[in-house]
Amino acid sequence: MDSTRRLRDSAERLALTLAQGGMQKTTARVMAALLYTQQEAMTASDLCEQLSVSAGAVSAAIKQLTQSGMVERVPAPGSRREHYRFPHGVWAYLFSQQNLMLKAMREAAQEGLAAAPEDSSTAARLHEMREFYAYMERELPPLIEQWRSEYHG
Repeated sequence: MDSTRRLRDSAERLALTLAQGGMQKTTARVMAALLYTQQEAMTASDLCEQLSVSAGAVSAAIKQLTQSGMVERVPAPGSRREHYRFPHGVWAYLFSQQNLMLKAMREAAQEGLAAAPEDSSTAARLHEMREFYAYMERELPPLIEQWRSEYHG
């Protein structure tokens, strides 16, 4: 099997995994296609052709992916079509964005603890939740910075 076919098969397996995890199927397929492409960037039309999906479906997926910061528009000299790719450093950026969710979850647990009777099972669950998210909130940023330092030297 040639490398193009193997890459497309790998992309489809990733898309299936992402869809099973809750991502919209076409968005997952577009994301995976952009990740596994051998081109520097792809147009919406390239994506429609490769994935056999409508322009509207690709447009909606691109919109969602660009809003989340996973995909960026890039200029293509001599072309009037917009091209899309993964930005450099996207993985660390996306993981860094989790800090907002970690804080929100820790604060939700803290709010619940303020309302729950101290020795209740509710308080025990919320205490564990608060401590877990507080730990992740402390540990994740230095871990990402360590990765950036090692990866980007």
